[in-house]
Amino acid sequence: MANPVMTPIPPQPPMPPRPPRSIAGAIVLILLGIMFLMGTMGLANWHGLGLLFGKFWPLLLILWGIIKLVEHEQCKRAGVPGRGIGVGGVFLVLFVIMAGLIATGVTHVDWGNLRDHLQIDDSDFNDMFGGSTFNYNGDLTNPLPAGANRLEINDDRGTVTVNVSDDKNVRVNWRKKVHAENQQQADDYNKKTEITFVPSGKGAVLNANTQAAGEKGISTDIDVYVPRELAIAITSRHGDITVNGMGSGVEVNHQHGEVNINDLVGNATLNVEHSSARLQHVKGDVTIQGHVNEVDVEDVDGAVHLEGEFMESTRLVHISKTVGFHSSRTDMEFARLDGRLDLDSGDLRADSLLGPLRLTTRSKDIALEGLSGDLRLEDTNGSVSIGLQKPGNIQIDNRKGDVQITVPPKTALKVEARTHEGDIQSDFDEIKVDSQGRQASASGSIGTNGPRVAINCDKGDIEIRKGTVAVAPPAPPEPPAVPGKPTKALPAPRAKPVESEN
Repeated sequence: MANPVMTPIPPQPPMPPRPPRSIAGAIVLILLGIMFLMGTMGLANWHGLGLLFGKFWPLLLILWGIIKLVEHEQCKRAGVPGRGIGVGGVFLVLFVIMAGLIATGVTHVDWGNLRDHLQIDDSDFNDMFGGSTFNYNGDLTNPLPAGANRLEINDDRGTVTVNVSDDKNVRVNWRKKVHAENQQQADDYNKKTEITFVPSGKGAVLNANTQAAGEKGISTDIDVYVPRELAIAITSRHGDITVNGMGSGVEVNHQHGEVNINDLVGNATLNVEHSSARLQHVKGDVTIQGHVNEVDVEDVDGAVHLEGEFMESTRLVHISKTVGFHSSRTDMEFARLDGRLDLDSGDLRADSLLGPLRLTTRSKDIALEGLSGDLRLEDTNGSVSIGLQKPGNIQIDNRKGDVQITVPPKTALKVEARTHEGDIQSDFDEIKVDSQGRQASASGSIGTNGPRVAINCDKGDIEIRKGTVAVAPPAPPEPPAVPGKPTKALPAPRAKPVESEN
């Protein structure tokens, strides 16, 4: 039996060497870990780390690319194939890119302005992002330069209160809140934001200097005491402003808060954004412009001019001279206000108002009582009610709303009224009403040589009513005579304005 022939097994070729593992991902992870470790250990604040990452995150991709290029050249010299990025590397690159783009977008946000618009208090902001609030306070006194007549006050964040002082110096009491990670950091920010007082021309500049801390949550409340005759100019971005008893002009540029001016002898000029304005007892002119939340102006011996957008209510009381109101919806001017005017988004009500009055508005119900002088009124989508006292020439045009005028006794008028898709009613026999289908007209004269009243209405009714005379209340009894002291006659009571029957 023959021996079988054994076929030799060919030797297996050697396995190619495996390429070394890339260290690019590991280095990027180490750098990210170091950054997070610095934040958790308090070696750096999160805000600063976020700004750093938002600006320089592309360096991580550049570093990754350089490492991969070096590794590729090493593998080429060793004759082994280089490794690709791999699935894990792809996910890490995508994470770095997405996180970097988000961080960059966040760094471009004006957080101070956003905080103001959302009306977030500093303490709320601090609670959301951690850290603590550290309080500082102090005072300073500076003499005014010779001949100084003006003081500029700049306080980006914090309340400003200005009061009259008996001396010729500028005295400041200040209270500061600093948001920081620790006491040392707070002390550093406090030193950076010291209040400065710098002479400038015929005046001086007082700067709370809160901007020196950048985006940190720092606010400085200041109480300023100045000579009465010093003109005041205040610039503030967030915080209330109060000025009391000054004897010269006041200028305010303000955002997000409330401006209060009381007992001013001089003109007041306010440029505001999303702020409210309250002024009382002003012997001068008042100008308010910008985007205003609420306006309350009372007892002004000069003129009042309001221009801009008024988001909430406007209240005027006792204005001795011309009043002008100009917004995107309402344009109004009149000569004087002896009573009160209230204006909001849907209503305009006033009493004891002196014309000539020019009023153009829309989507408002208008009620004017005790109107004297000329009137030119245009309205749309609102009712109009006018109580006349000593009328001049009157022109009323109203679309999609009713019109009612009330005429006091013994008042001469020449009336012409027309309406489309409405009715006309009159309490006066002298006014003849003619209704034909969807049209109605009325004309006639009450008394002789009276001013002209013209009313045009579209899709609304017209009413012409008689007013009644208010009976004056009886005079109060005189006080009993005091021996040795002359009696003083009481002034006669003022008669109430004419009231409407309706």
